Amino acid sequence: MEKYVNAFVNSFMGSIDWTWKSIIFEVPWYTNYFWGLTLISLIVWGLEIAFPWRKEQSIFRRDFWLDAFYMYFNFFIFAIAISGFYKFLGLLFNDIGISSKSLTLLDLSAMPMWSQLLIFFIILDFVQWFTHVLLHKYAFLWKFHKVHHSVKEMGFAAHLRYHWMENIIYKPLKTLGVMVLGGFEPEQAYIVHFVAITIGHFNHANIKITWGPLKYILNNPVMHLYHHAYTLPQGTYGINFGISLSLWDYIFKTNYVPEDSGNLELGFPGDDKFPHDFIHQNIYGFGKQKKE
Repeated sequence: MEKYVNAFVNSFMGSIDWTWKSIIFEVPWYTNYFWGLTLISLIVWGLEIAFPWRKEQSIFRRDFWLDAFYMYFNFFIFAIAISGFYKFLGLLFNDIGISSKSLTLLDLSAMPMWSQLLIFFIILDFVQWFTHVLLHKYAFLWKFHKVHHSVKEMGFAAHLRYHWMENIIYKPLKTLGVMVLGGFEPEQAYIVHFVAITIGHFNHANIKITWGPLKYILNNPVMHLYHHAYTLPQGTYGINFGISLSLWDYIFKTNYVPEDSGNLELGFPGDDKFPHDFIHQNIYGFGKQKKE
């Protein structure tokens, strides 16, 4: 049992140390997710200010600071808190004979780096798309995902407003995706992660971009705004589930963009009763809710 405790503590303390070193610029720039996230956020926010789609929306829109806190909480604070738990599980699975190679279907190690990164990006994005569908389809999961859909004015920081339980749901499935790819992330996977952060920020930004013909491949703010629509097409539990890629929505017929004015009420039925502060939003999903 001692080795499990030590693994938990060492991973937890190591995550704290790495995050602090990132803040004070003592890690390689390409692995510095703290300042990488900050720089990407400032650039996309600057574009929102310079080229606003919904011009009546304030620069410091509704819940701007709440969403900014969510960004750093979910990306760093909670990641630190949960790191020891994942290390504990990894050690446990290894001891019972389940390794990162157990489910390998595709070994990327011998492929050129560009193809490793592309396949890694596509498979992880599909896993996230599929998980996102589940978050909308099943009531138990939707209770947690409501936090993300409680956004009433869209902006870049809404990208990372989500309940911490989503990390618990996404992480095992993303890990499964990595296991399928030979049990490792490509050496330059940081490129994929920074690209995903940038696309996610743009998708939630107050900027009108469709990427032209590439809209059938890449997700975009116009398409994603309808994902957050208060009123959904009849008979659906959600639309436009794409994370970085819109491709999956067009393949599985979950795409829907009837117009591109940007004048759209956001949220979900009953959101007027949804908590407005961080603490109550994050305990909401664990309580017993009335039928809406």
